[in-house]
Amino acid sequence: MSYELPPLPYDYTALEPYISKSTLEFHHDKHHAGYVTKYNDAVKGTDYESKPIEDVIKAVAKDDSKSGIFNNGAQAWNHTFYWNSMKPQGGGRPSGDLAQKIDADFGSFDQFVEAFKTAGATQFGSGWAWLVLDGNTLKAVKTPNAVNPLVSNQIPLLTMDVWEHAYYLDYQNQRPNYIDAFLQNVVNWDFAAKNFAAA
Repeated sequence: MSYELPPLPYDYTALEPYISKSTLEFHHDKHHAGYVTKYNDAVKGTDYESKPIEDVIKAVAKDDSKSGIFNNGAQAWNHTFYWNSMKPQGGGRPSGDLAQKIDADFGSFDQFVEAFKTAGATQFGSGWAWLVLDGNTLKAVKTPNAVNPLVSNQIPLLTMDVWEHAYYLDYQNQRPNYIDAFLQNVVNWDFAAKNFAAA
């Protein structure tokens, strides 16, 4: 049972002008596809081959001898989560229970925005910014390289890729501009709310 590359949940042009067709083509069809292929090659013929990718990520996270499985598996999973964290005509503010929880745990939506921006902007090198549920508390966290909140027993609600390949064609080295565009124009609060409701 191999892990399949899921199609983008929208057209390649759907996030323009904030995320370009060229970025999505390279990012999904080359980078994401590459992680999926390498992950499947790494687990082929092992006990991990038949297990859900989330279980494999957690199982090998602390084992340096299995870093290839972890890095490619986590990146395959992270990217699928990232595509769903965006949508055409996204942005704005969450509503309902998630909005109330953000106000309660961050103080206000604006304070969440600042915390999330800081997580994304201060991740040195490659990595991710996340909105997670840690126990019963929402937090904005950052992770390096392929690491994701699953390995820390946190529940991811939303993510933003801050590897350069996520934004360089559109924003060059201006990561803060990409972060602003993500939050203001493409973030998918419906996806985050669904994850929060399921948590």
